[in-house]
Amino acid sequence: MEAVPGAQAVSRALRVLRAVARTRSAGINLAQLVRDTSLNKPTVHRLVLALIAEGMVEQDPQSLRYFVGRECYVLGSIANERFGLGREAADAVARLARSSGDSAFFSIRSDVFAVCVLREDGDFPLKTHVLQPGTRHPLGVGAGSLAMLAAMDDAEVERCLLINDQQLKTAYSNFSVPMLRKEVALTRERGYSVNEGRVVRGSWGVAAAVRSPSGDVVGALSIAAVESRLQRDRQQEMGRQLQEEARHLEKHLAGAAAMRPEQKLKRIVRN
Repeated sequence: MEAVPGAQAVSRALRVLRAVARTRSAGINLAQLVRDTSLNKPTVHRLVLALIAEGMVEQDPQSLRYFVGRECYVLGSIANERFGLGREAADAVARLARSSGDSAFFSIRSDVFAVCVLREDGDFPLKTHVLQPGTRHPLGVGAGSLAMLAAMDDAEVERCLLINDQQLKTAYSNFSVPMLRKEVALTRERGYSVNEGRVVRGSWGVAAAVRSPSGDVVGALSIAAVESRLQRDRQQEMGRQLQEEARHLEKHLAGAAAMRPEQKLKRIVRN
């Protein structure tokens, strides 16, 4: 493929922006950005200044920490209007958290990755804090991510696994391409995915994929809890609930697309 001029700079700028976004309201300092992006300090400083100039990042004048800027909110609002996921997805996550007592999530697909965008905690006092809005994993890593991968056709599954193979080997010791192929098959049989502590020991999850009206994988709804709360019987119970909420969200997406035929949902833009 022919190289696109400036593509590396854009890719690095997005890496910096994502690192800022992962910290949410805590913000991040320059030294942390350098560590999290694996870029050198002058490059990170230059890119973060460019992002500030465009309103994508803001710096607190007292703490000097960096935060997501207002322009990100504007772009997010526009994307939310296009994909029609906002309020309905938030309502689904809230219902799941309330009924289960555990932590509920909505994650979206970003090409070969899954990104958590919503989290709601239930009232059970013991929680797992592994997944937060902004957390990004290769497809297949974690319950929601695995549900998305399993919902794709075989050719797309293999493409994702091939691209992520090296990252799985270097950063996710409990995962491998052969193992994920088996997990995809099991997920398809059940209709929902199960993560039995493979990302972090003791943190288990169950998830169901959500599709757009065109059949593309949009995201996944998931529940995460400590191991003792997600044994086999409750996995099945939560799996059914998640599937019901996923189908409800899909009906909303279909209705929104029917009302706006010129803006029918297509594949999520690959980042």
